[in-house]
Amino acid sequence: MTTFWSLWITIITLGTLAGIAALLIWCSKDKMGVEDGEDMGHEYDGIREINNPLPKWWSYMFWGTLIFGLLYLFLYPGLGSYKGFLGWQSSDQTVRSLAASQEAIDKAQNEKRLNQYAKELGDADARYGETFNTLAFDASGSSLRPITDIAGDSEAIKVGQRLFLQNCAQCHGSDARGQLGYPNLSDGAWLYGGEAEAIKTTIMDGRQGVMPGWIDSLGKDGVSEVTTYVLSMSGRSVNAKEAAAGKQKFVVCAACHGTDGKGNPAFGAPDLTDNTWLYGGSRRAVEATIAHGRHGVMPAWKDILGEEKIQLISAYVWGLSNEQDKQ
Repeated sequence: MTTFWSLWITIITLGTLAGIAALLIWCSKDKMGVEDGEDMGHEYDGIREINNPLPKWWSYMFWGTLIFGLLYLFLYPGLGSYKGFLGWQSSDQTVRSLAASQEAIDKAQNEKRLNQYAKELGDADARYGETFNTLAFDASGSSLRPITDIAGDSEAIKVGQRLFLQNCAQCHGSDARGQLGYPNLSDGAWLYGGEAEAIKTTIMDGRQGVMPGWIDSLGKDGVSEVTTYVLSMSGRSVNAKEAAAGKQKFVVCAACHGTDGKGNPAFGAPDLTDNTWLYGGSRRAVEATIAHGRHGVMPAWKDILGEEKIQLISAYVWGLSNEQDKQ
């Protein structure tokens, strides 16, 4: 924050408090020359005005809140660039990367500084770290339990669900059914494979799915014809002649989606025959995808959550579409 804005905020804040104090003092003084409790000579609708002072309890409470406000501004950040007497921080706002964030958190925890975010992380690790380890590791504590085994542990799944809601629901929804551009994790349709370890790899390392745009190569008519053919793959009723023309041009798509259109988990290329559409299944949406491409990013979580928490989340996610296979 620049010096100007720091001074601006400080002056407005302290000026407002000073103005409130001045108004309270002014209202506490008798400026009418009339004794307390006497009639002021005003009447409205049968109600007469009496010269009564402000209630003492109200005045004392008002002064108390002003003093509390000044004390708070002295102890904690709030006046421009002033850091507060206690040096408290909600978090380190100077970090610009995940690595720098973790380094700042570790440093704050080691130095016992009043960094609220670092403190909460430390408290959470102390309180729940052992629980995560107990649920994620086997009895010996030396190796992680298989994800399919964890999926059959109701207590572990409850924890995995909570971790999912805290970290994954923003994109995939609280019910894991996704939204436009974010996969439904409960329907059994997987871009990179639905095996337990494949799901874990996706969460650990993230994914970047790139679908190139084909408008420059195919032209507007070509994109329309390929769209028709792609829609026919999932059983849609389409123009047969246009679909046949699109099939000839689909060769440019087959490298990723396969000649049968069933996709390839190695590339994250979706199955075009199952009528499950990540970016919408209307003709307009499919045509826009083919024409302009898509770029989907799933962030990596291994450095944020750690492997034991990801093991629990993976078990929860895997179980959503494999209810009958839980052990």
